[in-house]
Amino acid sequence: MTETSTVQTPTTSELATMPMAKALNAGLDAALAADDRVLLMGEDIGTLGGVFRVTEGLQKTYGENRVLDTPLAESGIVGSAIGLAMRGYRPVCEIQFDGFIFPGFDQITSQLAKLTNRHEGNQAFPVVIRVPYGGHIGAVEHHQESPEAYFAHTAGLRSVSPSTPHDAYWMIQEAIASNDPVMFFEPKSRYWQKGAVDLSAPSVPLHASRVVRVGSDVTVLAHGAMVAVLLQAAELAAEEGISLEVVDLRSISPIDYAPILESVRKTGRLIVAQEAPGSVSVGSEIAATVAERAFYSLEAPVLRVSGFDVPFPPAKLEGVYLPDADRILEAVDRALAY
Repeated sequence: MTETSTVQTPTTSELATMPMAKALNAGLDAALAADDRVLLMGEDIGTLGGVFRVTEGLQKTYGENRVLDTPLAESGIVGSAIGLAMRGYRPVCEIQFDGFIFPGFDQITSQLAKLTNRHEGNQAFPVVIRVPYGGHIGAVEHHQESPEAYFAHTAGLRSVSPSTPHDAYWMIQEAIASNDPVMFFEPKSRYWQKGAVDLSAPSVPLHASRVVRVGSDVTVLAHGAMVAVLLQAAELAAEEGISLEVVDLRSISPIDYAPILESVRKTGRLIVAQEAPGSVSVGSEIAATVAERAFYSLEAPVLRVSGFDVPFPPAKLEGVYLPDADRILEAVDRALAY
């Protein structure tokens, strides 16, 4: 098994304010500086710095052998990363847009997810696959999808999604340090939103969920960009005297249920929100698990607020398709009516 990489942590506390894209850039920079085995690969990530400029300047700093522009071939990108991981490297692949991941789906699910098990644990495959995902950017087909459930369902993969610049900075480093394959879903609608980043230490471990707003009446839970929508809904609910507790899932697989169950046992109600379609989804799994583990604490059924079970619509209709604060508050009213 390859040696475990460690996250480089400054010794003194240092706060910075930056957008998520810059935080990811800084996290990748720190990982590249800390370990010569780390390399980045993807379409237009070198000279251009990526479509969203997440890798801007990194090729100039670390050279073309560590920040590689690849052909437009997702299967080739992931397959090459698997071979590099077998040789002791820690490759970080960028899938340019969420909808482009499917040409690489076979390599990810049939090979990468299974190879450690196939080697009976004797070979690690520390591959990170960065996936800008989700809506709210007014893009065309294949550019606003939320495919995370496909990979959360696949044994052998870890899947995470940050909602803040602070988490983005630390979670990308922790994902790269993992000896397991990690699907790293980046909510691209949050790339330009600024937030505080503590450069001295992460707040919680990679796969921990956490309460980001304390409340008492209803628990609302989401990951990625939807967390900001829940916080907006919580502010609006507070104006009406309703207290929402907001939980940021952070890790899609494995799911850290302890904070979720503790919150539900306090409030008696749970609403799970996501941009992805609702059927056979991450939200479906959470709803079922909470119903199993906290049944006698529930005062109402677990409710889900999600995208609809249709292909992502044209940009002019994305506001109808994507859950917003009004749809969250409507679910809150339904939950409180029981």
